[in-house]
Amino acid sequence: MKKALLTASVHNHFTSFHFPLIDLLHENSYEVHIAAKDMSANEPLERLTQRTDEFYDIDFARSPLSSKNLAAYKQLKKLIDSGEYDVIHCNTPVVGILTRLAARKARKKGTKVIYTAHGFHFYQGASKLNWLIFYPIEKVCGSLFTDCLITICDEDEARAKRLKLCKTVRRIHGVGVNAQRFTDTDEQTKNKLRKEYGYSENDVLCLCTGELNANKNQKLLINSLSYLKEVCPEFKILFAGTGESEAELKALVNQLGVENSAHLLGYRTDVDKLLKICDFVASASYREGLGVNIIEGMFSHRAAVVTHNRGHNELVAENESGFFVPWDNPQECASAFEKLYKSKELRLAMGEKAFERAQKYSSEKVKIELEEIYNDIVFKQKGK
Repeated sequence: MKKALLTASVHNHFTSFHFPLIDLLHENSYEVHIAAKDMSANEPLERLTQRTDEFYDIDFARSPLSSKNLAAYKQLKKLIDSGEYDVIHCNTPVVGILTRLAARKARKKGTKVIYTAHGFHFYQGASKLNWLIFYPIEKVCGSLFTDCLITICDEDEARAKRLKLCKTVRRIHGVGVNAQRFTDTDEQTKNKLRKEYGYSENDVLCLCTGELNANKNQKLLINSLSYLKEVCPEFKILFAGTGESEAELKALVNQLGVENSAHLLGYRTDVDKLLKICDFVASASYREGLGVNIIEGMFSHRAAVVTHNRGHNELVAENESGFFVPWDNPQECASAFEKLYKSKELRLAMGEKAFERAQKYSSEKVKIELEEIYNDIVFKQKGK
């Protein structure tokens, strides 16, 4: 049986983003192996191991300067050298670099190496340090050690082609969202679910899904609540996720006295139901490739309040399917929330526009795009 190795920094990267690819490989008679850091303390491995054939726990670090990555590289290289893989598909910046370096020998023997860039660290507005570290490395790895570079948004595709990062650059529309799972619901079902979750029919709820970290910038949303205590008394933001900033964000909630409005829910597997009880979504990220959380909201007919970045800019139509706010201005963020809080008609109208824009980001569409790439790069060479 033919074999594929998929790599990323942490195992839940695959449960969040790559089931369409895993399904595609299985349908084409590939055994699928995963190499990533085991983060089962935050998310159980079961969902991933049920869908794949082998899982290898490698202690990758996200920082390119971490000494842990030397040991991780050696472990990964040993796996690749002995694994006889037909295709290796890597993800996330640091692991993408380590994988392509470790796969040089295998690639000379015919293994195809694919890298999906979920958002280059060298982007318009990025720091000079990001450009100095990541651009030269990507230029070398992309041009010398990569058979196909896949991008997921317009800005990255244009940059990859302009900078000639790889001979073959392809584009897919994100990582795919299950359009059957994320759907709108009627008012009766919505209110019944709200009661189960402990919320009332009169509450206006916003959902923010994602890892709690500095890049996701949840502090902007929490700070905005201090301006809304009086004018939007029934407004609440639900934060679904865990991460390194959790303690800091909880302290900020307590400091501002917005415990009734900011609900940190921890790790969740019921985001589809949370979207059904919520009225709109929000994301304050500084950097985003193509935010799955926003796409899930779009399929659920939910408007969005977002900051400007390449992913949000592509997904959200300003003043049509959502509002854009500055990264560092909680008062303007509060103003956007207030508009949606006070007008159900506006929420519904923007939600419909969001749903219309969501269609090309479904798992089915992305799987077709991936199959076209694999037909060109992998399956034709190896034979289905």
